[in-house]
Amino acid sequence: MRIGIYGYGNLGRGVEAASKKSGDEVVGIFSRRKVASPFGNAVYPAGTAQGFKGEIDVMVVCGGSAADLPEMTPRLAADFSLVDSFDTHGKIARHVEKVGAAAKAAGTLALVSAGWDPGLFSLARLYFSAFLPDGDTYTFWGRGVSEGHSDALRRIGGVADAVEFTVPSDSALSQVGRGVRRHFAPGEMHKRECFVALEDGVDRERVEREIVTMPEYFAPYDTKVNFVSADEVAALRGKMGHSGRVIRLGESGNYETSRHRMELSLSLGSNPGFTGGVLLAAARAVFRMRARGKVGCVTLLDVAPRDLYPEEGVFGLI
Repeated sequence: MRIGIYGYGNLGRGVEAASKKSGDEVVGIFSRRKVASPFGNAVYPAGTAQGFKGEIDVMVVCGGSAADLPEMTPRLAADFSLVDSFDTHGKIARHVEKVGAAAKAAGTLALVSAGWDPGLFSLARLYFSAFLPDGDTYTFWGRGVSEGHSDALRRIGGVADAVEFTVPSDSALSQVGRGVRRHFAPGEMHKRECFVALEDGVDRERVEREIVTMPEYFAPYDTKVNFVSADEVAALRGKMGHSGRVIRLGESGNYETSRHRMELSLSLGSNPGFTGGVLLAAARAVFRMRARGKVGCVTLLDVAPRDLYPEEGVFGLI
């Protein structure tokens, strides 16, 4: 499979590193910055990507969900079949609609929101709910660095650099662990810890207010903003690990013995490194589905599991 990597931040580098394991060919990396690949892959200005139409089977779009992907993905879908990791849950339906319109008009195939959540965890929630319909599902993230939330912080005027840690609530985890089925508000399940370095002369109160009131990202949560030096942020950004769980509690009958628990958990040494592998598996599915004539926009929920697998035979996994 011939891939392109559009965007060369942490996620783009994670995709490139994953490609060395998978054996896929990186035709080119397209970046808005002057960068060099440690693997020797060619790096081109982002604006030249259209010139590689026909040479790239799948473009892996690596940008932030706050501002990059809503613009990048539909634009690139006019020339390439592609995948992205758009992760603003409340806006995925609109993203699918917009990208789908561009892809259908161009005869390309786009698979969006293909990270570990949304993406892998979306599959877990679907399978768990299908197999245990009488139940409740709980998703916990962290403790770990959220690339999307960190990017949203850095978009605020006057912020020189920033990093965000998502922290699950000990109380909510304990209750679910004991089998308690109840509704939790978002703020009861997670906290947001923000570490922010400001440019000189910036009003701290204004920045903090913008952070804690930001819809989708911070407003529903207990958010703590810590103003620190740029060196401290840089040190924290080097901690790229993350973790998460999807837990479903449910019943299949009227007796104690019919109570069940299903769980998928991740402990990641590198969030972007692991997400890069998920994106490559999604790109493989796009490559195969497009060869069968599929166009438009899909998510991992629309993909046959065998299309994700690097080998043709899957019966050894059954």
